[in-house]
Amino acid sequence: MPQRRLLYRRPSEPHSIEVVVDEAVYSVRVRRHRQARRYTLRIQAATREVILTIPPRGALKEACEFAQKHGGWIAARLGRLPQAAPFADGTMLPLRGIPHRITHRVDMRGTVWTETTAEGEQLLCVAGKMPHIQRRVGDFLRREAKRDLESASRRFAAELGVVVKRVTVRDQSSRWGSCSTTGLLSYSWRLILAPSIVLDYLAAHEVAHLVEMNHSTKFWRLVQRLSPGHKCAKAWLDAHGSDLHRYGLPDANCELG
Repeated sequence: MPQRRLLYRRPSEPHSIEVVVDEAVYSVRVRRHRQARRYTLRIQAATREVILTIPPRGALKEACEFAQKHGGWIAARLGRLPQAAPFADGTMLPLRGIPHRITHRVDMRGTVWTETTAEGEQLLCVAGKMPHIQRRVGDFLRREAKRDLESASRRFAAELGVVVKRVTVRDQSSRWGSCSTTGLLSYSWRLILAPSIVLDYLAAHEVAHLVEMNHSTKFWRLVQRLSPGHKCAKAWLDAHGSDLHRYGLPDANCELG
């Protein structure tokens, strides 16, 4: 092993540490980065994860002291994030932009389906045992997202005379969609939570990349042709997109002492 790399080696370090602020305990993931020049803290808004980065020659003890010193900042930033909304009985979540209340139907067969009450309330009903609600709702939303996104993508592809090879859905935190030159399209399943005009815009955006792999004027003309309301959809996503990432997350990022 090169001597330079030996300098950066450390004994086994913890994957995470705990920072205590006013009796609340926050979990902080620890990572050592060779290009880091100082201790830094950042929060992934999509996952609500706190990350402490340590430079190659940094000391874990000093890093822990740095994190604890900035515990108030961690608490404040997490407090400003939208409240996590787990997939649980009674949780309200949007489906195609329409609020639905998750309702556990313990005595019924099936998996997940939608209903409308006599009062007009939209329900997302889940059968089976309580511990399966989280998984069943997540699987249902992914299936619905795949169906809607594949349908929209292939419809737009037909309009442009291009071929979509495959459509996949994942839980991306950094982008809503991506396109390869070989016709592979990938989207965030969370788009099924947004109004349909937003999902259609993202599908149009990625399909247009099959013709113009850039964001030139020609590209945006194609998007306009496929999705005339794309400006409103983009504005909605810019304003509310980060909120979509809170659904399905655990109840809290800290434990009260």
